[in-house]
Amino acid sequence: MAGFGAWWAKFQADFIQCFIEQDRYKLLLGGIQVTIKVALLATILGILIGFLIALCNLSQNRLLRFIGGVYTDVIRGTPSVTQLMIIYFVVFASISWDKWIIGAIAFGINSGGYVAEIFRAGILSIDKGQTEAGRSLGLTSSQTMTRIVLPQALKNIFPTLCNEFIVLIKETAIMGYVGLVDIQKAGDYIKSATFKAWMPLFAVAIIYYVLIKILNLGLKKIESSLRKSDIR
Repeated sequence: MAGFGAWWAKFQADFIQCFIEQDRYKLLLGGIQVTIKVALLATILGILIGFLIALCNLSQNRLLRFIGGVYTDVIRGTPSVTQLMIIYFVVFASISWDKWIIGAIAFGINSGGYVAEIFRAGILSIDKGQTEAGRSLGLTSSQTMTRIVLPQALKNIFPTLCNEFIVLIKETAIMGYVGLVDIQKAGDYIKSATFKAWMPLFAVAIIYYVLIKILNLGLKKIESSLRKSDIR
């Protein structure tokens, strides 16, 4: 019991030093806000870019297929941290936008390369008869895609898109390379200020785990509702 009491006293002292003193917990709260903002905007951009690139990859036009192929190949073939630094320090070097917006753009561009393949696989999974049926009803190619093919494809790829969103949240932990104080960077600041490594790092891990767990539960509910609508 004496050993546990000493450990508990030290734990409390470390906790106060890491999170209570100088309101260091606010660093983590601010990091959570930054991470969520970046992930949400990057997801929206990634879906838009990915859908357009998927259409390019499926196009009959050689130029569009070439553009889509090069984009996908480059994005998937280079590290995300390198892309982030190129976009921040080179592409947007002379533009005075908020750091988190530039970071979201970088992650959105990166995510688009992976989402493009998800969309492409989802569209190809729809039977060609669906497209032929739409065209026989007098629908144009774009109408057939938006009204018949895409709604079915979205249901098929929804779990994979959710997984991409989750991966994206974890990938934002590299935002500290461009000076953004996300969850990971906030933990690093606390670690540097207090010379305590384990508590800030475990706090960061727990925060990421809780965020992703909540997200998983919400996405599973949406997925189950989509399945119920299919059964009906």
